[in-house]
Amino acid sequence: MTKALIIGGGIAGPVTAMALQKAGIEAEIFEAYPTGADDVGAFLIVFANGLEALRVIDAHGPVVDHSFPAQRVAFVGNDGERLGERPLAGAEGDNGLGPRTLRRATLYQVLHTEAARRGIAVRHGKRLVGAETVDGAGGRKVVASFADGSRAEGDFLVGADGLHSVTRTLIDPAAPSPRYTGQNTVCGYVRDAGIPLAPDTYTMIFGKRAFFGCTVDPGGEVWWFANIPGTELDRADPPAVTPAAWRERVAGLFDGDDTPAAALVRATGDRVIVSNAYDLASTPTWHTDTMVVLGDAAHAAAPNAAQGASMAIEDGIVLAKCLRDRPDPGSAFAAYEELRRERVEKVVAASAGMAKLAGSGGTGRPARPDAAGRGAAERGGGERGGAGRGGAGRDGAGRDGARGDDWLTGYRIEW
Repeated sequence: MTKALIIGGGIAGPVTAMALQKAGIEAEIFEAYPTGADDVGAFLIVFANGLEALRVIDAHGPVVDHSFPAQRVAFVGNDGERLGERPLAGAEGDNGLGPRTLRRATLYQVLHTEAARRGIAVRHGKRLVGAETVDGAGGRKVVASFADGSRAEGDFLVGADGLHSVTRTLIDPAAPSPRYTGQNTVCGYVRDAGIPLAPDTYTMIFGKRAFFGCTVDPGGEVWWFANIPGTELDRADPPAVTPAAWRERVAGLFDGDDTPAAALVRATGDRVIVSNAYDLASTPTWHTDTMVVLGDAAHAAAPNAAQGASMAIEDGIVLAKCLRDRPDPGSAFAAYEELRRERVEKVVAASAGMAKLAGSGGTGRPARPDAAGRGAAERGGGERGGAGRGGAGRDGAGRDGARGDDWLTGYRIEW
């Protein structure tokens, strides 16, 4: 049986492994972390397009069971004026699969548990340092080398190793690095906030100096994030800034605004998560004959569109379908790129446009009430020619929804 080496055990890794299993291909996951990523990141949304992709491999149920819905988004100016409200993109998805919110760590755990239930192996403590293609009696193989001195052999290698991908640079040493967007993303949680917020709704606040968003889980806990201007934090040696200092820095950016943002930040406990915001607009080379990248390793959007998880899920399903249908990995990788590149680069451009609108001018409101939350995504950041390769697809891998504003959440994969 054909065997895949999957580098990275975040979101794309287990999804790809389960999709490959459905396609009749054995997969083994190699994760750099010594244990499960139980406390990585903050929270995210899986939109209808991501959930429908998971449905293809019958993995959507556990994600739905461990998340809560969001149906609407409300926009508020820095003066407290309500600027507008609309359904969240994809809220009226097929078969009830609308947007779902959950902690990133929960999504990791759910996907890993489901992969393990299906007999897929995960090797922890395996940090990729090299890979080479070798010719032998059994044909071409790829041999991966890890920092602990171990090696693994397979028929092809899938780089699902995230934003700072080693696989990307092995495929192309001249590959571009992610671009720091000039913002830090800060997240936190507040119990008993005493501030009335609408259920099933994301409240988006356009502060004078920063952007704030929040929602309420079924237990009444407020989950919030803020996109704030700042310098890039050193990932290897992060600054020793206390949660209290981060709270005060973020809250101070909303002082003087007539919104609940500052109060919510100050009411937060010590679980404050801070990260850099990056994007990767285009990676020129996605694959060789034996190696390929997907998810953030191939393309990464700023967090504004909240589509990173869903794009990674889509990638994994489409790649597996191409490997099922094509005679060799090299031609499958080319077909996968043909089906995916235009769509994902459109999402990256849309998210960059949303970030610019949310942070432009310091006026405390966007150019239109829903501009930063919807307009850039629907315009597609200057997309060429509509649905293109990310829409109907030349192998029938996906199709866009019938409505013009559904290019993003209306995407479906036909297995």
